[in-house]
Amino acid sequence: MIEFVTRDGVAVLTLAHGKANALDLELCLGLAERLDGFGASSSRALVITGRGSIFSAGVDLPRLLNEGPGYVEKFLPAMSDLFEKLFLLPKPVICAVNGHAIAGGCILACAADHRTMARGAGRVGVPELRVGVPFPCAALEIMRHALAPGFFQEVMYRGAVLEPEAALAWRLIDAIAPQDELLERAVAVARDLASMPPEAFAITKRQMREPASDRMKAGRLKHDPGILDVWKSPGTVEAVRDYVSRTFKRAKT
Repeated sequence: MIEFVTRDGVAVLTLAHGKANALDLELCLGLAERLDGFGASSSRALVITGRGSIFSAGVDLPRLLNEGPGYVEKFLPAMSDLFEKLFLLPKPVICAVNGHAIAGGCILACAADHRTMARGAGRVGVPELRVGVPFPCAALEIMRHALAPGFFQEVMYRGAVLEPEAALAWRLIDAIAPQDELLERAVAVARDLASMPPEAFAITKRQMREPASDRMKAGRLKHDPGILDVWKSPGTVEAVRDYVSRTFKRAKT
């Protein structure tokens, strides 16, 4: 499910969870546990990438439909906790986006300090509104932090998924690399950030992300219970079912 190695002081975490690295309860909990281990380790920086042709296709929607409200009640908080934990890690985090990074996969990448995407390898974006689900507060604040103000509303409302060149222009990613150089370039960025004095880096990162962190905390108390109710509602279930049906139909044709 998760491969974890260390390369010259840089930890490399590879998502290896099925064909699409879809986010489910077990992957979210496993990733959170790995992040805790990384935070306590001597590794100075973290690179996250995916196995195969997909970085992460986002939430495992068929499982969401199959297992119902009880599963949603466990999954949504676990996913939100994972996003927040990754976003607030005091050490440098780099994403080597090897392919499609859709919805939750895009948010996972945007929680990092830097995103390099493979040229021509896939698309990236947050089509949550087109799926029919609202953003948990942690996810929304990660996207607000990652995007320039002029792009934030457009990206969130349109739900477009973009090829690497367009994603770079919209600031969803920071750089593009050939697929065969992707991981090495990401590790090079990680080493560069890891060369900074760690305490100074951690303080600066905390200061830069504090407004988003404060909004996450406030939103978790005021909004997330209502968001969970919407995710479980019959209307949302039907919207997700329709989206899955249309998406899988396109994938087969």
